[in-house]
Amino acid sequence: MKQLIDFIPLLLFFIVYKTEPRTLDIAGHSIAFGGIFSATAFLIGSSLVVYGFLLARQRRLEKSQWLTLLACLLFGGMTLAFHSETFLKWKAPVVNWLFALAFLGSHFIGDRVLIERIMGHALSLPKAIWQRLNIAWIVFFLVCGAANLFVAFTFERFWVDFKVFGSLGMTLLFLLGQGLYLSRHMHDRSPTTKTED
Repeated sequence: MKQLIDFIPLLLFFIVYKTEPRTLDIAGHSIAFGGIFSATAFLIGSSLVVYGFLLARQRRLEKSQWLTLLACLLFGGMTLAFHSETFLKWKAPVVNWLFALAFLGSHFIGDRVLIERIMGHALSLPKAIWQRLNIAWIVFFLVCGAANLFVAFTFERFWVDFKVFGSLGMTLLFLLGQGLYLSRHMHDRSPTTKTED
């Protein structure tokens, strides 16, 4: 459910971006609707509403949600302030690479890698498996960032489609692969078993 809530701002961004640009007259004010800049405004506004709601309801946001919100405000705000979509194109690569950096840093800081801190309450796996999973997440975020950057500046006509559906597809494929990998290490295993791959 949380992942679906996180997806709302991106979905609204996509819908507004794909809408034919027009000017709406609302309460005597002319407002542009459709295209990259109004879509960016919707992305910022809906992110503030969604994460504000989550913060009020849960009394906290996860670090990844704070990072996503701050990146949205920074890159979205710069896109609107300078009237250049180039800033927004850098949002997905930078966020993905910051996540990769966080996962990498967890190999050197603390007693558990980041993926174990996230999933350790639900799974009991040997340390070597957690480390391999963590490395897989590092590679995934690096590849996602590079793919977003490549598409944004090489296939500019399709970068929003890729941002929404390409990134989602890559994530689903990665999670499926992770599930298959984990299933190899979970059959008839007690929490104290420390077998390695």
